Amino acid sequence: MSSADTKPVAAEVKTNTASSVKSFLSGGFGGMASVLVGQPFDLVKVRLQTSEGLYKNTFDCFKQIIKKDGVFGLYRGMATPFASITPIFAVSFWSYDLGKKICYAARPSTTTDKHLSLAEITFAGAFSAVPTTLFMAPSERVKVLMQIQGQGGEAKYKGPLDVVRQLYKEGGVRSIFRGTGATLLRDSPGSAAYFLAYELIKKQLTPAGSRPEDLSFGAVLFAGGMAGVAMWTIAIPPDVLKSRLQSAPAGTYSGLGDCLKKTIKADGPSALFKGLGPAMLRAFPANAATFLGVEYSMKAMNMVF
Repeated sequence: MSSADTKPVAAEVKTNTASSVKSFLSGGFGGMASVLVGQPFDLVKVRLQTSEGLYKNTFDCFKQIIKKDGVFGLYRGMATPFASITPIFAVSFWSYDLGKKICYAARPSTTTDKHLSLAEITFAGAFSAVPTTLFMAPSERVKVLMQIQGQGGEAKYKGPLDVVRQLYKEGGVRSIFRGTGATLLRDSPGSAAYFLAYELIKKQLTPAGSRPEDLSFGAVLFAGGMAGVAMWTIAIPPDVLKSRLQSAPAGTYSGLGDCLKKTIKADGPSALFKGLGPAMLRAFPANAATFLGVEYSMKAMNMVF
């Protein structure tokens, strides 16, 4: 191969690398924005899902938390998601970018359409959950235990690192990763809906002759918020199971199927939708903030490299 032939290849590799780096970093910025906006709602969701009979409804849960711990009590357990969600969202958006590249690579060489089909976007979104779950599952396990402690007695854990230490002491690495299957069950279809909704709404809001990348501030907020609503519309049942698996004492459930059976037997099918209220209250603002962080950090990076 001549030096002239290698130049296009080198340029393509450089472009793909830059695209991956920017997807990773912009996802991290989006994750930070999501935590800052969504943490209080997430705390309430988890407490409703795991504390049977303690709260009447979403607003009662908010009221009791503030009464007991003040407004800052709504940010209990925030250290873990803030430290972990940033890299988790970075991996998620990087994985989505990788999923799209896989779709392009799998196309016949004769394909000229540069736009991904709905099926390809769905695949890329679902694929993004696979690498992300490796980071998400242990992070959620720690976060859930931090969020539910202290409701009926003394706090068991001093902080996130103490949670990890005690979990490892009690059950090794397997205990830290409890709920991984439920996390993937939640996030794979959820992420497919998430990215598909965002791409479709962006396309609908893009004026003729313009690019989706040039959408207004308000349009990005709306598309991102609706993407979050689309995700949580289908993600709540597996999220309930995940929260229960990750918060229950060792031996309570033998697995995901056992958790599902015992949950329905004890509380009926409606138990699978506990936390839907705060999840939906959180879905729009948190994910609007996420995509705002992603899009505007991406624009800033595109100006630099």
